[in-house]
Amino acid sequence: MEGFILLGITDERDLKIFCFVLFLTFYLFNLSGNLCIVLLITIDHSLYKPMYYFLANLSFLDIFYSTTTVPKMLSGLLVGDKRISIFGCIAQLHFFHFLGSTEALLLTSMSYDRYVAICNPLRYHVLMGRKSCLQLASCCWFIGFLYSLLQTIITFRLPYCNRRQVTHFYCDIKPVIKLACANTNQSELLVSGIFAIVAVSTFSLIIVSYMYIGSHLLNIQSRQGRRKAFSTCTSHITVVFLYIGTALCMYLGPTTENSLEQDRMSAILVTVITPALNPLIYTLRNKEVKKSLQRLLGRTQYCAKCY
Repeated sequence: MEGFILLGITDERDLKIFCFVLFLTFYLFNLSGNLCIVLLITIDHSLYKPMYYFLANLSFLDIFYSTTTVPKMLSGLLVGDKRISIFGCIAQLHFFHFLGSTEALLLTSMSYDRYVAICNPLRYHVLMGRKSCLQLASCCWFIGFLYSLLQTIITFRLPYCNRRQVTHFYCDIKPVIKLACANTNQSELLVSGIFAIVAVSTFSLIIVSYMYIGSHLLNIQSRQGRRKAFSTCTSHITVVFLYIGTALCMYLGPTTENSLEQDRMSAILVTVITPALNPLIYTLRNKEVKKSLQRLLGRTQYCAKCY
């Protein structure tokens, strides 16, 4: 088999130009914003904390997560090249789910970090030491890789014949499986089951963490203390509901023509918009990151004057 044809988002010329400009803007904002966060956390010693270690991992993931799908989508919008080889399709599907599942697991680790910081502040540096953070992050990457490998094997062990048009702008499990020339009921159930285990378990752990955090905040007498503690969680909660909430809607529903169309719209939110918004969500409400950015800009301006 030669490969697949990605149907993309639209065939209307004017709408394609508009979408290209819009999504390119979001993609460039994603690259610059997340790269800035990674650099800040790497070079500023005041940000050498568990929370920012996970945030650097998250920003790194967002860069490559979007890069897995967005450049190919932009190419299709600009020059109309919708073809993708079978190996390209396998790689795209694998890395999309590898990076996506790792991000969900990292968000879970970040909720645990917030739980320890708020509910057990005296033991925070013991429970969230450098070794613990490294182990948590490594587990996220390893589990994400295994999850994606399983999903990729299940998808591409099916026989594919002459049907080549993928109803999406990238190779994803549900629209690719739909093209198989065999009974796919068992494979679809298996794919949904594995996704449900990972997604529901991560989402549940996040909910449990915030239940403990919420009960602890109720015991804080000072209103200012409650506000300060909760403000460290709002950015994380926002990203969780934007990312995991959308993913749950995409992959737990049945595969129909209407659901595939809805999945395309949801995928734009997950792959294009949310990764670009993450730097804003985490920096606008974070005083330490804003101060670090101001110090970096101040040093840059000082060095520019020296020359």
